[in-house]
Amino acid sequence: EVQLAESGGGSVQAGGSLRLSCAASGLMYGSYRMGWFSQAPGKEREGIAAIDSDSALTYADSVKGRFTISRETTKNTIYLQMNSLKPEDTAMYYCAATWPKPQYGVGIYGLSVHQYKSWGQGTQVTVSS
Repeated sequence: EVQLAESGGGSVQAGGSLRLSCAASGLMYGSYRMGWFSQAPGKEREGIAAIDSDSALTYADSVKGRFTISRETTKNTIYLQMNSLKPEDTAMYYCAATWPKPQYGVGIYGLSVHQYKSWGQGTQVTVSS
């Protein structure tokens, strides 16, 4: 069973940066898709960024130019570098994975919560103004 563990959340002021990490067990050497999602209180979980095992990736419009998703296969880890953080970025951030990589491109359904099989417990990000 694939297990995911997020880390790196915290509290920062607007304009600051954080880097989230997601350690994945038993996944990084096959075909897979992994994503980052956020969920603010009272709101639905929404896709932020996703990356495939072939390095194809996609971002939500709200984070383009500010967030960067990357992966380090040797460490079984993906990252979310978050720059120029805004108070509206405040949320619980979750890592998710599905395998094998879906046939449709990551840019089509990569940010949909429904395609992912495994989820981490989340890490809190709080951005103050």
